[in-house]
Amino acid sequence: MSSQLLALHPSPLPTKPTPSTAAATPHYERIFIPTHVYRHPSAILLELCNSLTELRQFLPLVIKNGFYNQHLFQTKLLSLFCRFGSISEATRVFDSVDDHDKLDVLYHTMLKGYARNSSLHEALGFYHRMRSDGVKPVVYDFTYLLQLCGEKLDLRMGREIHGQMIVNGCENNLFAMTAVVNLYAKCRQIADAYKMFERMPQRDLVSWNTVVAGYAQNGFAKKAVELVLLMQEAGQRPDAITLVSVLPAVTDLKALRIGRSVHGFAVKSGFESMVNVATALLDMYFKCGSVSDARLVFEGMSSKNVVSWNTMIAGLAENGESKEAYETFLKMLDEGVQPTNVSMMGALQACANLGNLEQGRFVHKLLEQLKLDCDVSVMNSLISMYSKCKRVDIAASIFDNMKDKTNVTWNAMILGFAQNGCVKEALNLFCMMQSKGSKPDSFTLVSAITALADLSVTRQAKWIHGLAIRTLMDKNVFVATALVDMYAKCGEVQTARKLFDMMQERHVITWNAMIDGYGTHGLGKAAVDLFDQMQKGAIKPNEITFLSVISACSHSGLVEEGLYYFESMKENYGLEPAMDHYGAMVDLLGRAGRLDEAWKFIEQMPVKPGITIFGAMLGACKIHKNVELGEKAADRLFELDPDEGGYHVLLANMYASASMWDKVAMVRTSMEKKGLQKTPGCSLVELRNEVHTFYSGSTNHPQSKRIYAFLEDLGNEIKDAGYVPDTNSIHDVEEDVKEQLLTSHSERLAIAFGLLNTSPGTTIHIRKNLRVCGDCHEATKYISLVTGREIVVRDMRRFHHFKNGTCSCGDYW
Repeated sequence: MSSQLLALHPSPLPTKPTPSTAAATPHYERIFIPTHVYRHPSAILLELCNSLTELRQFLPLVIKNGFYNQHLFQTKLLSLFCRFGSISEATRVFDSVDDHDKLDVLYHTMLKGYARNSSLHEALGFYHRMRSDGVKPVVYDFTYLLQLCGEKLDLRMGREIHGQMIVNGCENNLFAMTAVVNLYAKCRQIADAYKMFERMPQRDLVSWNTVVAGYAQNGFAKKAVELVLLMQEAGQRPDAITLVSVLPAVTDLKALRIGRSVHGFAVKSGFESMVNVATALLDMYFKCGSVSDARLVFEGMSSKNVVSWNTMIAGLAENGESKEAYETFLKMLDEGVQPTNVSMMGALQACANLGNLEQGRFVHKLLEQLKLDCDVSVMNSLISMYSKCKRVDIAASIFDNMKDKTNVTWNAMILGFAQNGCVKEALNLFCMMQSKGSKPDSFTLVSAITALADLSVTRQAKWIHGLAIRTLMDKNVFVATALVDMYAKCGEVQTARKLFDMMQERHVITWNAMIDGYGTHGLGKAAVDLFDQMQKGAIKPNEITFLSVISACSHSGLVEEGLYYFESMKENYGLEPAMDHYGAMVDLLGRAGRLDEAWKFIEQMPVKPGITIFGAMLGACKIHKNVELGEKAADRLFELDPDEGGYHVLLANMYASASMWDKVAMVRTSMEKKGLQKTPGCSLVELRNEVHTFYSGSTNHPQSKRIYAFLEDLGNEIKDAGYVPDTNSIHDVEEDVKEQLLTSHSERLAIAFGLLNTSPGTTIHIRKNLRVCGDCHEATKYISLVTGREIVVRDMRRFHHFKNGTCSCGDYW
């Protein structure tokens, strides 16, 4: 055999026709390669080449043997340099060939290289050079350029290429038209994409997959699923790409039943063993809330790549299984899988959800070792993790040291400050963000609103609401929901309801915010009515909804309603109660004085009771002066070793109410040994753009003398109206000293300051860091009576609206 047909290229090589022979010369000519050239080690090495480094090592051998000018080697070198991403070296090969010796295939290969490795501008520049050199484009040239236009989202240029494709007679070509469909789908022109799809004289599996993916990626999930059914009716059997394309649409629809059908098809077709299909199934199950199915898929995967591990870690963290998510991350490391930035973000989310600072620090150290601390997305997750682990100081340090900050970075830090009660810092950062030229988005606004909700100042609430309106973000469902929550937390529950009613779109979090708002204001009946209205609509309640409505029933004494909703949660909606739900039920029964039922409920719980359960029981026993059950609850509580002194103080107060002073002393001694201290009472009141802070017994406010004198006179007035001080919780001092100690509680000081510095008829708004004490609650009712003022006190759990001698809580405080 003296010659050999070129086998290194899949199709015959085209030659460039000269103007004089263009009409007569065929577009493609067969190039015959001498056998000794084709079989030479240089050619074989190029065929086996797997990297740019190897190619550079083989190139001198090609040159040394005099093969550099052979068409075979020119084409292969050009193709390999393009494949390995070195467009500059490919260009040197191309330019080294004399113009009259350049085959058409060199132009087509070079254009493919530009399309895959350079900008759209450079690719088009070479395309125009190719045309000016007299080379007629082939169908694949258009597909390369159309794909690049789609990737760059350049619809205008894509339309131009589409037009040239038609001029060159390729409008009926299957591959070219599939590329056109892909272009319009990528550029979010899904109607045009489908129009092109319908015009195709024939459709193969690739074209069907392209239009399915286009609808799925553009948010038309239902249509994407319908197209998969249509393609089967048209005789096309879905392949692995079809499944990977349609599963995100199934996820968007939260159609678990359809997802399981797709899974069944994958198993029958043998696609389940493919890692990309299994990973897509994994993602679908997690996002449809079926963690158990996701676990089965993951455990059944014969091979896993880093994307599979990342999907598992993130899915577990997002579904409340953060401990398992972190353990999965560690297992991934043990199996030698190199984590990516996505792995780190999933692990950091798990640490943030757990509030586990030690684990978070480990991930932080690891990402520094892997040189991922330059990835802005990872650093954003790091800021969120430290913020949720109550180390906002470390988060702020990371933020300050970041050179490149995105909107997500600013948002994470603003929200971090807000979540840690650093309201002033959050608002300052919000203003700084704008001064630095970063435009706030809806998430920024939600973060700032969250901070102001914690501040509970109506004037500031109206300011941020106005900003939302001016920036046209007040209609965004998340911003509007945050505004509803903020107004409710600022004591303006009626304004919150007006905004709620005006919303055209509501998510479950919107309903939850309004129901919770009613509950914290003691408007249990309104909360129940709104919940009943929600159940009649399309949006289904979730675990938070039930927690909010049960808590609302608890604060308003609606015991039977609360019991009903707790049972309905599982029976009607299939939602398993969490520890918080059990705590709310103990609180519901305990507040109503049904202590024996509450204790029996605890003993019958299907899960081991936590700190909150016995804390709620102890609080109820203190209210109703049931020392026997209170001691039992306290014993069980302290076995769990709570790290805050509040529960010890609660037990001491219960003993004090029963005049059991020896046991009061015992609790206080125990607190001293453990290094636990009572959190000092602190109350805030806003006046003329300034927040005034008062601590129990403090005298450092400029108006302290005036405040204490006023309280003495006010004390006489409310006594005349029927107020009797509850001094049972204080001993070892004279009766008049006991009353003075009660008078110096932080909420009394704040109320007095508000009364002294506002005009008659003005509502006084107070914010307290602890629960309102029983004596102050009683005294404030009488203060509202004798002064004719409405006094709104927001404590750590709820709102109390005092007016005309009564409180909105109905004494279910």
